[in-house]
Amino acid sequence: MQLLVVRLRAGARLPERQSALASGFDLHACLDGGTLEVGTRPVLVPTGLAIAAPAGSDVQVRPRSGLFARGVIAGLGTLDADYRGEVFVTMYCLPEPGRYVIGDGERIAQLVVARLAAVEWAEVDALPPSARGSSGHGSTGRA
Repeated sequence: MQLLVVRLRAGARLPERQSALASGFDLHACLDGGTLEVGTRPVLVPTGLAIAAPAGSDVQVRPRSGLFARGVIAGLGTLDADYRGEVFVTMYCLPEPGRYVIGDGERIAQLVVARLAAVEWAEVDALPPSARGSSGHGSTGRA
């Protein structure tokens, strides 16, 4: 699968895997040499990139576990195949630490790319039974 990418600013870095078996491609902040403070209110962090995902692909922005473990959250997002604008990452901090300063070029999130399944909806009167039934939210982890 090929994703087309344009650098919108000179400092923009292409998404890159940090290891051969990584499922995500790290996204970098493109702050034109500066910094940006992230607080408890969401801010849009620019990447300096525009991406054209092929039809039938699912390109998702996901948090980086290293930042997430420190209370710095990158909101989940989807890049639709027809979107051609700059990729921004919505970020905020939990009350503790409350603030975080992002530097230009810092890895802030990751892109995960997958193929979409062709789906047809079939309306029925009832669903087939399963062992789990309608038990939800955490029910599979209960003893």
